[in-house]
Order: sequence, then C-alpha cells, then structure tokens
Amino acid sequence: MKIVVVDTPREFEGEIDWSELLTLGETRIYHQTPQEEIANVIGDAEIVLINKGEINKEILEKCPNIKYISVIATGFNKIDLVEAKKRGILVSNVPSYGSKAIGQHAVALLMEITNHIAHHDQEVRKLRRSSDTDWCFWDYPVYELEYKTLGVIGLGRIGKTVATACMAMGVNVIAYDDYQSEDMLKLGVEYVSLDELLARSDMISMHCPLMESTANMINKETIAKMKDGVIILNNSRGGLINEQDLADALHSGKVLGAGLDVVAVEPIEKDNPLLTAPNCFITPHISWAALDTRRRLIRFAIDNVKKYLEGNPINIVN
Repeated sequence: MKIVVVDTPREFEGEIDWSELLTLGETRIYHQTPQEEIANVIGDAEIVLINKGEINKEILEKCPNIKYISVIATGFNKIDLVEAKKRGILVSNVPSYGSKAIGQHAVALLMEITNHIAHHDQEVRKLRRSSDTDWCFWDYPVYELEYKTLGVIGLGRIGKTVATACMAMGVNVIAYDDYQSEDMLKLGVEYVSLDELLARSDMISMHCPLMESTANMINKETIAKMKDGVIILNNSRGGLINEQDLADALHSGKVLGAGLDVVAVEPIEKDNPLLTAPNCFITPHISWAALDTRRRLIRFAIDNVKKYLEGNPINIVN
C-alpha cells in the first residue's frame, strides 16, 4: 500500500512522531507541497493525507489510484467530495482533536477585545501612569461580560466549549444549530432562529463549517440585523464572513470589535480590508497550535488510516 503525506501541519523538528504511519505501507512524507505539484507528489499513491492543500477534480483525474483521503484537519472544504464519491474514494477528517483548545482561542480573542490586555501591557512597560498619584489608566473602554448575550452559530464541540466558558462568567447563551443538544438545553442554552440570534446577541461566535449555505453568511444584510456595538468572533473558516462588509461595519462602529483567527484567503493578502479596520484582532490561524493539540491531530489522522486499512473506516465525510 502506497501512502503519501502531501503536506504536514506546521511543526518544528522532533515535535511530531510519524513513525506509526511508516509501518502501514510504503510511505512518503512532504512537509510542504505547492498546489501545482500536488498531483505529481501523489503519483500512484492509494492513500493520501493532506492538511492545507486542495484536491480538486483535476488532481483526482490525474491520480486514478487514490482510494482514500485522510484530511489532517477538521475542515474538508478543500476536497472535492462530490467527485471523490463518484470515483469511490472515501474521505475522512479529524472532527474532535482540539475542541477545547480551539474554543480557548475564541475566548482569548473575546478577552482581547473587551480588555485590550496586549495594548495596556505595552503601555505599562513604558512606565506610563495617569499622574504622580494615580497609576491606573485605560485607553479603551473595558467591557463587562456578565449579563450579556452570546450567540453561537454552530453549537458543536467547539461552540459548546465557548458557550460553557462564557456561561461561567455570567453570560447568557443562545444558539443557532440544526441539532439541539440536551446537555446544553439543561445548562440553559436557548436555541433560536438565525435572525433572532442576530437581533439579540451582544457577541456572536462562529463555529460552523464553510459550505455553500454558510458562505458569506455574515454580510451587510445580516450585520444590519445585529445590535449596534456587537462583537464578532470567527476561528472557524474565513469564508463565512464578507470581509469588506465587516470592515465597513467596524469603521462605522456598527460592529464594536472583531476577533478572527481565519480569513478568506490565507495567508492574508496585503489589500485585505480588515488589516486597516479599527478594533479588529487577527491571528494567523493558530487556534490549533498547542503542541498537545497538534500531536493529537496527527495521531487521530493516522488512526483514520489504520481503521480504513482494517476495513472499518471512521470519520467519513462523503
């Protein structure tokens, strides 16, 4: 069995153990592969593991030996699932390798917006003070979260982490999701329509996959339905948000702040309007970057391959 890893999640030397994968077949591992070289790298491999690269119809046509694709990530929007299914190719993902860590990052983005910790840390290091007798100062309003309402779009594993963390600070949580969790209902979460969530939320946190039905779901029309001064968080997929519309809303003050770990085109392009938008905090897609989280991701992706080879595939998305 020929196995190829097209591109690995970012790692420093010695951090990740790939040795178990090497026991499963004739294995080649590439840490980075340009998109135009992916078909050549796959060649006649039957099993493909891929992180950030795209496998489209053209690549599938050029690589007819592919039988199975294990996405080394939760998101699978860069795989042509329809074409893969036509060709009898199973595609799996890793749905729950870092829900707590990714939820943690969303909350960290929220805390930066409400408390501006990084800015004030830098000012303290300048030995700044308000006056000779008062050392307290703040350059931005500090916002209390208690009694505010958080709207979670997509109350899956990550959304639940964000919801429960915020509830511990006295936040009321409402959610929009196709499926209702009995556990979350018992905790007091209220499931509502999307329009009601937009209208009632002081903060909105995005935790849904990028699909045709969710692309650009945050846009000027949906933003207009939100409260003035709303906070928007997204560490799911950048394509969920129309970036120009969000930037305009940040400039106008309609949106108080945005915390983003993802953008529509990554790495971010220099003309992205969010780079110059006020009170917009952008991190470089690092919600999953904790070492424990990354090691778990690789272990689970390899487990997907093992289960496939055993004839009991798991985490199939097509």
